[in-house]
Amino acid sequence: MLERRTPSSHEDLIDHLVRSTALPRGEATRVVLDVLAYFDETTEEFVRRRHRELQSGGAVNAEIFDRIAAELPHRAVAPPELSLRQLRRLVYG
Repeated sequence: MLERRTPSSHEDLIDHLVRSTALPRGEATRVVLDVLAYFDETTEEFVRRRHRELQSGGAVNAEIFDRIAAELPHRAVAPPELSLRQLRRLVYG
């Protein structure tokens, strides 16, 4: 497995996590990289992932698309408002 290198700009955050939690440095690095990857997700990737997650939890499309539409404005960098039709097109093409 290829190990990802942490950019030096995040070393301060990793140091802070190591000091303020019980996380060892390796785990703190993994957490930072996971959080960065989560917020690096495109709108399309987010919509598709949440649709799969909610569908596997038993929700139906009417609920799913309403919930995704409500969640999108709360992303770190909120995308433009998408209609329910646009959300469906992201999932189904």
